[in-house]
Amino acid sequence: MSNPIPAMTSNMPLERPVVVIDHQFCAQYPTDLVISTKILSLGENDFGVHDVNGTLIFKIKSKHLTMHDRRYLKDANDNILVTLHEKIMSAHKRWVAYRGESGEETDLLFSVKKSSMIQMKTQLDIYLGNNKAELNPDFKVKGSWKERSCTIFIGDGESKPIIAQMHRGHNLKTAMLDADNFAVTVYPNVDYAFIVALVVVLDEITD
Repeated sequence: MSNPIPAMTSNMPLERPVVVIDHQFCAQYPTDLVISTKILSLGENDFGVHDVNGTLIFKIKSKHLTMHDRRYLKDANDNILVTLHEKIMSAHKRWVAYRGESGEETDLLFSVKKSSMIQMKTQLDIYLGNNKAELNPDFKVKGSWKERSCTIFIGDGESKPIIAQMHRGHNLKTAMLDADNFAVTVYPNVDYAFIVALVVVLDEITD
């Protein structure tokens, strides 16, 4: 059984695809995904990601009963796509993401850290797994997570292309969206599984 594909909106695709997790998660059109509110139950946080038609696209499962909390990004068929957890002993509260259920360095997809220790607004730097030197971030998040208004850029964010935007979605026509949920618009040819994984980290790293 294949994973559902988000419903199409409208726009022209970007020329260069941004692929971090898998090409299958790159649509040729912009996609609006609705992030549901987390529900705490017996040490686990479970919430879903739906398209504008209410179709379940991803699941996020969080376990808090272990010493090292982990978040799992799953597809609609419960296949684990990404494992995320906070890196111990990091100066800037860093989170790391690995392919599948791996924790091996060879399967590191990306890492995320705060741009600075003290922040008035949300600013995060994202480094791909092969960017060992980390001289410059591969992606940047800027905005206000508290207001669910953040923009994800390529590179350092200075006059660089935008690949996704988070918003309350007041103009989004979907029954899934209410006061406690929000939406993320992923630009064409951008890995929307990667963007959702970033949203999971945003929720944790800015908590």
